[in-house]
Amino acid sequence: MLKAVVTYLPNSVVQGLTAAYCRVSAFRQNGFRGTHSCQSTINLDKMKVRILPALSDNYMYLIIDEKTKQAAIVDPVAPDTVLQAVSEEGVNLTKVLTTHHHWDHAGGNEELVKKSKNCLQVFGGDQRVGALTNKVKHGDKFTIGDINVECLYTPCHTTGHICYYVTSTNQSPAVFTGDTLFIGGCGRFFEGTAEQMYSALIEKLGNLPEQTQVFCGHEYTVQNLKFGQFVEKENREIQEKLKWAVDQRHRGLPTVPSTIAEEKLINPFMRVDTPSVQKHAGCGEAIATMASIRKEKDSFRA
Repeated sequence: MLKAVVTYLPNSVVQGLTAAYCRVSAFRQNGFRGTHSCQSTINLDKMKVRILPALSDNYMYLIIDEKTKQAAIVDPVAPDTVLQAVSEEGVNLTKVLTTHHHWDHAGGNEELVKKSKNCLQVFGGDQRVGALTNKVKHGDKFTIGDINVECLYTPCHTTGHICYYVTSTNQSPAVFTGDTLFIGGCGRFFEGTAEQMYSALIEKLGNLPEQTQVFCGHEYTVQNLKFGQFVEKENREIQEKLKWAVDQRHRGLPTVPSTIAEEKLINPFMRVDTPSVQKHAGCGEAIATMASIRKEKDSFRA
């Protein structure tokens, strides 16, 4: 029912409803504190990623090339927070990397473009992305200073979803996965199928280097891992990761990033080829398992 509503309502109506819901949800969960987690910074060899929490559970990411001080922002739903971070870092923001058109990811694009002192390029894989200047497809490449960015087309959550794979010489890679891959989970199949999510998670993201750091779009980790524990009760990696994640959240700290290698150990949606997950689903095939456990997760309450 929800999928049909999202598909057939005008995009402006869907975005307006989503905006209202997200703002109310953020206030209910965070009150006047504003955000759900402390800001933090991940320092790689040549790149810095500043984690910027927003709304009730969203993450925006400021990607900084340390050599050139060029920067890009991923899913800037809270433009003022982004511009404050840009000022504090003393960097030159030139690009917006939009994973998908939903308001809680793309809804700040127009305001950021208006407020930025620079002319911003706005990347995305869907005409529904606000302020879009550069529509991209699978395999398209561009740079942020000396950082290389490759677009990975991962339709399912939305038909135009893009993940951004970021690399630089002698540096661990990173991928910004929006609502396709979460820590311990994946996005709902709003506009796609289990076959598409299998392709996205197993064939595309799953084939990235194992050390690739995963920066996802939401702080859903604890709930996802509780579901993973329900699916695989004997999985020790999930048990340990859940304990760690609960401790992080009690301290108001983000649980991002993880790695591709870690997701293959703790994420049931990246483990649909394994006998234990297939046994839980009562399926003998990976795509049927993907469909089964996503349907189960949609109504799961820990």
